[in-house]
Amino acid sequence: MKVASFVRVLVLALFSLVVSSSGIGNCDPTLGFTEVPLTEANFELQKPYDVPLEQRYIYVNGVHRFWVYADDKPHSITSLTQPRTEARIVGLDYSSGVWQFEGYAFVPNGTSGATVAQIHGAAHGNTTLLLRIYNGDMRYYSMDLIQTDLYDKWFKLNIIHDVDGGKVTVFIDGVQKFQSADKGPADLYFKCGVYGAPMNISYYMESRWRDIKIYKK
Repeated sequence: MKVASFVRVLVLALFSLVVSSSGIGNCDPTLGFTEVPLTEANFELQKPYDVPLEQRYIYVNGVHRFWVYADDKPHSITSLTQPRTEARIVGLDYSSGVWQFEGYAFVPNGTSGATVAQIHGAAHGNTTLLLRIYNGDMRYYSMDLIQTDLYDKWFKLNIIHDVDGGKVTVFIDGVQKFQSADKGPADLYFKCGVYGAPMNISYYMESRWRDIKIYKK
């Protein structure tokens, strides 16, 4: 009996290892969605208005690297917002239906108080969703904790916005981590990069992105 019990435990342990390494148990948030082709023209880059783009953004080997400093200027001379270097997805604004952003992100250690992805636009307020990194943890704005320990690693981010259903869902590495009511239909679009929060930001902020995709139902 003892040998049989040991064998049973060993089999279960090996099965768990296989499941973990193969990703079984995670889901594919894009099932049922149709990918919308993206070209370079769909990426509108925003950066501090007084510096050349190449001093805040580079694109090498399929990786978009965005960085900004806390004392940088905003993206336009008339703006009163915090500094940013971001890519706005243009040509795919939406106000109804179900839309999804997908991308692999990397946030280096030290970046804090920075929005790395967002849904811009809302019936009430300027944004539907801000995903910020504080000390390696991702939060919904500066409130709900979504995921911990994200520094110095690539992670897959999926954001689903069901406008008609009035909800936003966040997946990290294929696992649902957060869901919230949205803020009403409007002219909506996705953005990613780095955008300083109103307070408690690090002097240097950076995020990197690859394999950015947009889906819809």
